[in-house]
Amino acid sequence: MIPNKIVTIFIGVFLTLGSIYLAILSWNAVKTHDYIGVSEEQRHSIMVTGEGEVIGVPDIAKVQLGYNVEKKTVAEAQKDNTEKMNAVIKKLKDDFKIDEKDIKTVNYSIYPQYDWSKGKQTFRGYEVSQNLEVKVREMEKVSQILDAAGGLGLNQIGSLSFEVDNEETLKQEARIKAIEAAKTKAEDLAKVAGVKLGRIISFSESGNNYIPVAYSSYKATDEALGMGGGVSPEIQAGSSEIKITATVEYEIL
Repeated sequence: MIPNKIVTIFIGVFLTLGSIYLAILSWNAVKTHDYIGVSEEQRHSIMVTGEGEVIGVPDIAKVQLGYNVEKKTVAEAQKDNTEKMNAVIKKLKDDFKIDEKDIKTVNYSIYPQYDWSKGKQTFRGYEVSQNLEVKVREMEKVSQILDAAGGLGLNQIGSLSFEVDNEETLKQEARIKAIEAAKTKAEDLAKVAGVKLGRIISFSESGNNYIPVAYSSYKATDEALGMGGGVSPEIQAGSSEIKITATVEYEIL
């Protein structure tokens, strides 16, 4: 049998350790309650935003050229449409040196057409429509291509838009400016608050690109008179504004 003295000592040690353990749990509970809803990063960080803007001049134009024709039979309509569109494609390649990869068919459709009279439909013929999207990399050729398309008899010319070929490079420039602006703002705030900046905890960005809408004015030129349409549209590409907003969170030391 274990002596009563040893049992008493064991029970005393157990109760003492238990009391210490419960005290530690209670203290942790109190400290946890003090910081409910407040993360460590929120207590020791600062978040700022900065904007960077770069202006780019578009160097690529996209335009859709198409032809819509209606005939009594599908074969007649297809023949007329194919001749017109093939002539345009040939001129784009031979005269304007447009690469084949920059000429894409975006629509080809055939639909029956009807006339309606007194609630009754009467078959009229078939409509064949075909559209190309052409990417023009030499901006001075845009107006000439539009004029040539009209001279060849196309009746669907539009959706003119402009792009900046090196847009990613411009975005990177705007991004660097935005981050530098955010850093300057953070340093100013830290100086006023009497703290030091540490590492970057988080970073995010958003951007808005404003691509210009093309407009045209018409003027007669010698080249236009020789190419077909009689007038050549003077195209203004304008400029493209690329803006990046950076949100940066810094650790406060």
